[in-house]
Amino acid sequence: MVKYHSQLPASAVIHNSQFTIHHSQFTIHYTHPPNPFHPFHPFHTLNPMPPILTLSLLFAGYCTQSERFLFRDGGQRTVRFPATCALLEHPERGLILYDTGYSERFFTETAHWPFGIYRKMTPVFLRPEETAAAQLRRLGVEPAEIETVILSHFHADHIAGVMDFPGARFRYFATAYQAVRGKRGLAALRAAYLPGLLPADFEQRSDPVADSALEPLPADFSPFVTGVNLLGDGSLWGIPVPGHAAGQMALLVQTRAGWVLLAADALWHSRAYREAVLPNPLVRLIFDDWVDYCASFAAICELHRRHPDIRIIPAHCEEVWGNWKDLR
Repeated sequence: MVKYHSQLPASAVIHNSQFTIHHSQFTIHYTHPPNPFHPFHPFHTLNPMPPILTLSLLFAGYCTQSERFLFRDGGQRTVRFPATCALLEHPERGLILYDTGYSERFFTETAHWPFGIYRKMTPVFLRPEETAAAQLRRLGVEPAEIETVILSHFHADHIAGVMDFPGARFRYFATAYQAVRGKRGLAALRAAYLPGLLPADFEQRSDPVADSALEPLPADFSPFVTGVNLLGDGSLWGIPVPGHAAGQMALLVQTRAGWVLLAADALWHSRAYREAVLPNPLVRLIFDDWVDYCASFAAICELHRRHPDIRIIPAHCEEVWGNWKDLR
């Protein structure tokens, strides 16, 4: 799994809305509402303006689950988890897709044992016109024009549309793929990974990101201190947010409206970072590492506290789904 600077283990003490996170990257004592005597002080480092990217969100289907999994204080009502992916357009590097959401292949792959369990546990709803490929065509973009697909992690709701982009190369943290590579049957199911969703030439078309590629981040993104400068010009940073899945990658994107954090599954809903509300502890049964998850979660809460101008987009937020306006 992606570690920040060392292999030292993280530890977490969590009580209601208070967090004490000791991690190899940072230590956070976090209280919500914010404590005016908080020991951290924001940095105000200004960096040369990197190129501006256009950011469009696509919502490629959704699954449903009880709200009690979404929040530790959630009720019994059923809520929707939209599968969010993002189209990024760089002025020189062209079109980049971050995750792919669901596609019809998800239903094909979950039609038989043991992967049918996946569909029963998280019922999925998708119309043909809602796939990422179909939405891109309505935006005037052919799927073959997408040269790069960045994958946050390898859960099925993030990779189900990968085969729709035959000309793309794939980028992801190497540890994310190492965690699922070669898994089949029940072992793959436990990792929420459907191997049939990846093309046969996936590895040949991949440019995985090694831990050694991590470099210091601008202080503007504290408490995160390392990331991967994916395009080399400071406009797009890959940020390690492990826990929900091994090697999970969030993205920091420079847009005309400012920086945006595409948080992947480091949190599922905007209320989570606004109020520091963790999901139900039962979800630790399906997460890769609960302590790493809590560290990533607390870091995003702290990012929001220090830098409220950075917009945070969780991967499955129904609130974002209903209110998003593209950043152009």
